[in-house]
Amino acid sequence: MKKILVLLVFITSIFAADATIEVVNRGLVLPRILIQDATTNFASSDVKERFSRMIAGDLTVGSAFEVIEGIEKTTYDAPLGAEIAAKNPAFVLRYELAGGSGETMLKVKLIDTKDSSVRFEANYSQSDLKRWPFLSHRAIADIARNLELSPIEWMDKSIVISQYTKPGEARIIIADYTLTYQNVVLSGGLNIFPKWANVEQSAFYYTTHEKGKPTLYKYDLTTRQKSRITSSGGMVVASDVSKDGSKLLLTMAPADQSDIFLYDLNTRSAKRITSYSGIDVNGNFVDNDSRVVFVSDRMGNPNIFATSINGGGVEQLVYHGKNNSSVSTWENYVVYSSRESGAEYSQRTFNLYLISTKSDYIRQLTATGVNTFPRFSSDGGSIVYIKDAGSQSAVGIIRVNENKSFSFPLNLGKLQSIDW
Repeated sequence: MKKILVLLVFITSIFAADATIEVVNRGLVLPRILIQDATTNFASSDVKERFSRMIAGDLTVGSAFEVIEGIEKTTYDAPLGAEIAAKNPAFVLRYELAGGSGETMLKVKLIDTKDSSVRFEANYSQSDLKRWPFLSHRAIADIARNLELSPIEWMDKSIVISQYTKPGEARIIIADYTLTYQNVVLSGGLNIFPKWANVEQSAFYYTTHEKGKPTLYKYDLTTRQKSRITSSGGMVVASDVSKDGSKLLLTMAPADQSDIFLYDLNTRSAKRITSYSGIDVNGNFVDNDSRVVFVSDRMGNPNIFATSINGGGVEQLVYHGKNNSSVSTWENYVVYSSRESGAEYSQRTFNLYLISTKSDYIRQLTATGVNTFPRFSSDGGSIVYIKDAGSQSAVGIIRVNENKSFSFPLNLGKLQSIDW
């Protein structure tokens, strides 16, 4: 059915090996930073080697420094040597890993080479070795915050993804933003369209089939318990959560055609926002939760529209592209994927665009390949998406204000959906 095809136009993508970072667009000259490894006793040689690449990658994605290639060996309290001057760094980031069989510890300090002063120092610990990437993510995010750099708190956040395992089955996985860490939290049956329930990322909503009927559940990561929210014939998907976490935007099709509904978790009641004989899907809160941006085929092809949270008149937001079927919002900004190759046998091109609901502002974010499934970071300063360029796919990260993009090549696999 046409409805199902539109609802399930998501992505064929993948799962990570080590994150290899490609800088697509370089900005201004940045202060140079040298990384030093002071680790002397760590149980896992594999994690030790991968950690050095991860911390260099996190610094690069943070976009505040030019990372000097190569990791130097030293001891944690050693003075800065004369040989450092030849590489002319503004800062030295020195770290030491310990443990690695049970609890994993990280010590890190940032040294200003002008006067050898310590600008930042902290200790971190992680009880689960498999979560070692978050030690790096947390440290680099804290350094950025301490130095009052562009915020990258999202780096320490998790991604929730649904992965097809076989026909009719999909599992839900929690991962870091590079997909290096992956933890299967739900398997068995068709578990699709996960959506974080709150900013703390302690729970998520997802859709499954219960006795053949699409049903929305909330899964609590702390208690490992699930609770039923609602069900609907045809389709039920949670596409967005209000700022206070009390309301959901649902795509439901109780009478075969999909529309956008506002679901109040306190009263457990749903209010219809759109009523259209075709397809309305993927509602997102915008403008301080006063309006809804969504995808509709009411102009013939999937496109981006907006309406009041109370329904009523519908405004078309995008006037280009053959297929604008994926969208994400943050405050008054909208990022969407647009198909731009119209010829039947031409190579497909989907580019990402950023617009504002408050002005005529529009900015193209990508230029080549198939770029889909954009999702804003919690601070709105970054966008994660899936990039397919010929035979290789990747997770892409766009630093919006820094005008930089990065990609993390992935191994073959198949994702059903993703949320950041």
